[in-house]
Order: sequence, then structure tokens, then C-alpha cells
Amino acid sequence: MIELLQQQYDWVKSARNNLFAFLEEIPPLLLHQALPSFGRGTILKTHIHVADSYRLWLGSFAFRLPPDHHQDISIDKIKRADVPFVRNLFAEVDDTVQRFLNATNDWSEPIVHPVFWQDEPHVASPLHLFTHVVTHEFHHKGQIVSMARQLGYPPPADDRLGGIF
Repeated sequence: MIELLQQQYDWVKSARNNLFAFLEEIPPLLLHQALPSFGRGTILKTHIHVADSYRLWLGSFAFRLPPDHHQDISIDKIKRADVPFVRNLFAEVDDTVQRFLNATNDWSEPIVHPVFWQDEPHVASPLHLFTHVVTHEFHHKGQIVSMARQLGYPPPADDRLGGIF
């Protein structure tokens, strides 16, 4: 199972690297341009939210760390962020994913652990957590390229799983 999920995550990283290359072509001020019709509002805030989700679910929840262990990236850091900052953040995410993949033995065993936004513990299997963060990333990738298009930067065609076909 781990080999299959590792290959899948390698494809995710390939698609992410294509997105980074595209974002590097956009002027930094536009990466912070507010587009209120999107949930997170800006391209970089959305991308950082994705990294925070990996850090929460695979870095804290999966390892049963206290709910207050995870802290989202601060608004102040988001306001100063650029593409290299987000690349570095995702390098840390890659380390977290690798640690999660290596530490998981039973992909269906439920993890029951408290979360800060509800009174009762949350329940999810490692496979569910991994599936969630990957699909969540691609959901927001769609939002990011839509935001870029609205800002006058149409994305290159990249519906080929990160260019691997």
C-alpha cells in the first residue's frame, strides 16, 4: 500500500511543482490581490491554507498530538509571503507526508482524536486523512488557477496529472 500511496504523492508533487512554476510568472502583488468570491480570498492565502491542512491532518491529528499543537501560518506571515516561502512550506509538508506514510501500518484503523473546533473527538482512518488532504489540494488548485485567470494570467493546460502523460 505504501508504494502505491508514495507514487500517488509523487504525482501530487509534480502537479504542485507545475503550479509553482506558473505562480512564479505572476507579479507578487497579484498573488496577494483580494478576490472575495473565493473562500480564502487570495492566491497565496489559498495555497498556504492547503499546506496548513496537510500539517493539521497528517502532522498533528494523525500523530495524536494535542489539538493546540497545530497553529496555522499567521496572517502576518501570509501578508509577507512569496512563492519561495510557500515552496519552503511545502518542502516541510513533503517531510510530514513522508513521516506519515512511513509511520502508518494499518490504513483502515480509525484514529479517534480531539480537534479544537468540536466537543467530541473526530474519527478518521489514515487512508481517509491522506485522501482528504490530496483531494483538498486539488480542489484549491482549481480555485488558484481560476483566480489567476481572473487576474489576467490564464494557466497553461495542466489536466494531465502534473504533466506525467
